[in-house]
Amino acid sequence: MHELSVCLALMSQVNRIAADHRARRVEKIVLQIGPLAGIEPALLSNAFPLAAAGTVAEDAELVIDHSPVRVKCTVCGIESEASANRLLCGSCGDFRTRVVSGEEMTLVSLELATGDEPPSRGGSRGAADSADVTGPPS
Repeated sequence: MHELSVCLALMSQVNRIAADHRARRVEKIVLQIGPLAGIEPALLSNAFPLAAAGTVAEDAELVIDHSPVRVKCTVCGIESEASANRLLCGSCGDFRTRVVSGEEMTLVSLELATGDEPPSRGGSRGAADSADVTGPPS
């Protein structure tokens, strides 16, 4: 299950960002995953608790947003949405297209608890960096 190695790479980035912002914990992680990314969102969700165990994101909510496949036609130049298994131009129907998006897995945002108080009693929260997660940690 390569989703576990992807989660471990994600946790490496999340831990680094949390440390950079001196966060006590991560409350929410938002990812955007395209259908051509080679990632099964359900398997990623199942692997997340294992990868997050013992980290600042152990109790974090993982939110996965799905991004559409977009292609640019090399014939008419139009950019349009396409289905993952049919990368045709939405304007002229030609098959000579280039994938513009839908192959990515992007760390969109984090909600961090940075104050000394718990969030329900006035602790501060902040959004942190956006970053691409492309593979296992180096």
